[in-house]
Amino acid sequence: MNARNAGQVLILNIRRNSLDDGPGIRTTVFFKGCLLNCLWCHNPESKKTKPELSYDSAVCVGCGTCAWGCPESAISENNPYFVDRGKCSLCFKCADACPSRALKRMGTPMTVAEVAESALKDAAFYRSSGGGVTLSGGEPTTYMEFCSELMSELRGAGVDTLVETCGLFDFDRFSLLILPYASRIFIDIKLMDSARHKEMCGADNRVILSNARRLIEASAQGGLEILPRIPLIPGVTDTDENLAAAAAFLKDCGATRVSLLSYNPTWTDKMRMLGEETKFAASSWTSAEKMESCRAFFKDFEIVR
Repeated sequence: MNARNAGQVLILNIRRNSLDDGPGIRTTVFFKGCLLNCLWCHNPESKKTKPELSYDSAVCVGCGTCAWGCPESAISENNPYFVDRGKCSLCFKCADACPSRALKRMGTPMTVAEVAESALKDAAFYRSSGGGVTLSGGEPTTYMEFCSELMSELRGAGVDTLVETCGLFDFDRFSLLILPYASRIFIDIKLMDSARHKEMCGADNRVILSNARRLIEASAQGGLEILPRIPLIPGVTDTDENLAAAAAFLKDCGATRVSLLSYNPTWTDKMRMLGEETKFAASSWTSAEKMESCRAFFKDFEIVR
């Protein structure tokens, strides 16, 4: 099924009672699909715009139900990652049959009405906590028309809306479809060197930096919160050179706030669940000492935790 047909897009997850994706109690909608291909992506299962099969060996009970029911004979404990991805047709019969949910479908087609219905279940909690709904991913702007319709419905119900974006989008379409319905936008700034950005993220940063500048300048007019975020990737984005350049860029744009995101190494486990090798690996979380040294580059900014 084409995930864009009949007003549907692929949704990876709808996480209720989220406290990490904006102010207050929120529901975070994770879209599947992104135009970037960051080597360290914390949600690698969200990058492709098609469904995928995930296998978690830690949850598997070894019952063999999946292998018996697989029409392609793609499942065997002798396979390096349990599932032979070359044979797998993504019928998901194994995931449907798995009693422990070790095998899972990544990406479910949903309509705006279905996502809105799920998100509005906690409207009372949003109102009492100053929370709302966050669109994340993947990259929500991959599906601008869908997000526009969804956000319009949410705002009509009095719900705060937040978009988390990598910044790689057409600004004119974004201004038309997203900005009228967004309460706030979090935009990631990763690497300031364009060639290095293309090497590590699959695309150069020119459009991203241009969009970040235009959004920050627009926020100065009032009515829209823009928060630049810098993920601290060891040896990549957390270098002195990159942080100094990012701070200078944001200051030149007129930004006064920034968020520094601690590195989370658990994404490598997710890669193995997808049957993929990691091309980049750092095994430790950002230390308190490293975080303080990174914060020093942004002494002129309010650092939002």
